Amino acid sequence: MPVSEKKKSGAKKVVGRTKKRILVIVESPAKAKTIEHYLGAGYTVKASMGHLIDLPKSRLAINVEDGFQPEYITVRGRAKLLQELQRDAKVSDAVLLASDNDREGEAISWHLHKALKDKTSASINRITFNEITPVAIKEAIKHPREIDEGKVNAQKARRVLDRLVGYNLSPLLWKKVKNGLSAGRVQSVALRLICDREKEVEDFIPEEYWTLEADFAKGKVKFSAELTQYAGKKPDLKKEADVQAIVAVIGSSECVVKDIKESEKTVRPKPPFTTSKLQQASANRLGFTSRKTMQIAQQLYEGIQIGSSRVGLITYMRTDSVRISQTALDEVRDWLSKNYPDDLPESQIEYSVGKGAQDAHEGIRPTYVKYTPEYVKDYLSRDQLRLYSIIWERFVSSQMKNAKTVTTAVDIEAGNAIFHASASKLSYKGFYNVIKTLSSKEDSSGKLPSLVVGEKISANKFYPEQHFTSGPTRYTDASIVKTLEEKGIGRPSTYAPIISVLLDRYYVTRNNKQLVPTQLGRIICRILVEAFPKLINEQFTSEVETDLDKVEKNELVWNSMIGDFYKPFKERVDSVMDTQESMKGVLDEKTDELCEKCGRPMVKKLGRFGYFLACSGFPECRNTKSIPLAKCPVEGCDGNIVARKTKGRGKEFYGCTNYPKCSFLSHFKPINAVCPKCGWFMVEKYDKKNGSYKSCINPACDYLHSPEGTEPVPDPMDSEIVEGGQA
Repeated sequence: MPVSEKKKSGAKKVVGRTKKRILVIVESPAKAKTIEHYLGAGYTVKASMGHLIDLPKSRLAINVEDGFQPEYITVRGRAKLLQELQRDAKVSDAVLLASDNDREGEAISWHLHKALKDKTSASINRITFNEITPVAIKEAIKHPREIDEGKVNAQKARRVLDRLVGYNLSPLLWKKVKNGLSAGRVQSVALRLICDREKEVEDFIPEEYWTLEADFAKGKVKFSAELTQYAGKKPDLKKEADVQAIVAVIGSSECVVKDIKESEKTVRPKPPFTTSKLQQASANRLGFTSRKTMQIAQQLYEGIQIGSSRVGLITYMRTDSVRISQTALDEVRDWLSKNYPDDLPESQIEYSVGKGAQDAHEGIRPTYVKYTPEYVKDYLSRDQLRLYSIIWERFVSSQMKNAKTVTTAVDIEAGNAIFHASASKLSYKGFYNVIKTLSSKEDSSGKLPSLVVGEKISANKFYPEQHFTSGPTRYTDASIVKTLEEKGIGRPSTYAPIISVLLDRYYVTRNNKQLVPTQLGRIICRILVEAFPKLINEQFTSEVETDLDKVEKNELVWNSMIGDFYKPFKERVDSVMDTQESMKGVLDEKTDELCEKCGRPMVKKLGRFGYFLACSGFPECRNTKSIPLAKCPVEGCDGNIVARKTKGRGKEFYGCTNYPKCSFLSHFKPINAVCPKCGWFMVEKYDKKNGSYKSCINPACDYLHSPEGTEPVPDPMDSEIVEGGQA
């Protein structure tokens, strides 16, 4: 008998043991704990902690001369864990690789298979599941399969492509901009979107316009209506005089109900969440960042202790599909028949999967409908409950009847002017019955008295109101994810990491939940876009995703895809490396200002938080200070406005360099613009109603002026000059 056969045979015959020992390897300890609870005796569940084998960080590790083969190594610090898994596999009869059912998970299983196969005689197979429940896990174990080479090759192609791009562009940035910088294929396109939007925001010039509302009353019921027509046309009110001229004409006119229309609208429930829609909803409704949403969703997926049991509460949270299993549909319809029988449709509702969706997983849903938010609230943290609630509500409501709204619209004639008012209310709640966070807009909007056509009513008062046109809004987590999805940039698993990488590198900051490019981010974006216009654009990035899908389906050879890209890319990198003008001279710009500590010239530098002044005598002299942002507007003061931070919370505000002699303070950042009315500097303000807008900082000037924000102005006694923001 061959040695290998003896080894294999011997592994199966263990004295005193009749039951097979099965090793299950998942990615995280939390998931391992939940699954082991379900499987019981005979099963050992261990966690790989993600990738154990990957490309080294210190070098390219791609053999471009040999079909772009990657040179994988054991991840630093993971050798001991890998050895433990090898020992566990050696004493097992079967190994089941149960990493996530996506490309990254398939690659993790592929690497583990290669690392374990020579260390054990046990069979090694792959299992996948969409939810962590006893039924799903045990069903997966009944149907083990081989590694999906298509998925592995798609992950390999993406990893190699991103490594080639990153390890060629980063040295370019080191040489031309600043040491320590890095660039990524997908992140750079997202940065471009954010920078392009920022330019639109800055270039926008608001235009003044006016509206006219009137207060009407019938009996005790008062309501407002807006001027929508004057002299047979839509009013174009550019200034206050235009409005006052109309008021002067119609102010004493008789007001008559000219028309009443009532319409009914059907409101359909939305499909279960995909990853992008969940991130958008949690950002808009809960104020969560994309990263926070995915972290909490991961916790709900991997398992929560509910009483004496550990339960995976939601299905896999990285998906682009709204497809739902028949078992889950049957369960939710059964639950609805007992709890909301009047709102249960005759047949289940089908939702179409979006174009380009991989459809590898179901939509995001609760694993058990019976675990209502009310039932699990005592077992979840506040944020876990809030996220679980919108997932549960979205799924259950998706299989309920439509809601209906009734809208009443009234036109009131006053001379040759028409005022319009409307009110709407839910006439049938339908699926809204399970949505506890129903907004007032969805429930009802406005209130009108009972009116009839031809009826005369009184106008109590006219209200002219000044407005300014709103420009484009900056991206938020929700809107950038929506844009990335629409443009085919990235995949469900990458939306949150894209935003996180840009924030971590300080290419983008978050301000009032808006994503704002830093000076460093804008410089990098400009260089990359000018030098690599075909690479740093949404079309190329979308095409890559399409090619990766083809690789996964075995319709395209992965290294052929890389080969078509690499040669022209590398030639362009080499050319730019030789011809691109260095920005280091611009970033480290000499100034006429002298260091007050040693007398040497100060140098303008770019740090991770923006420009700052540093002594040219560094490292002997480490003096730094902020760049002046604007001239102090206080009459007779020759100081400059600089960024400062409170000592306590480190909150940024802006004050005069002549403090305490000059006590000027603002918590709005100056922008590079002067007020056309008074000459003070302009700032950017933000409120929920209007979003971001530019306004004069002078409280005595009404140019786009609004009351100060709700945040208190920092106490100057609790401040210090920002120390430049060095990297």
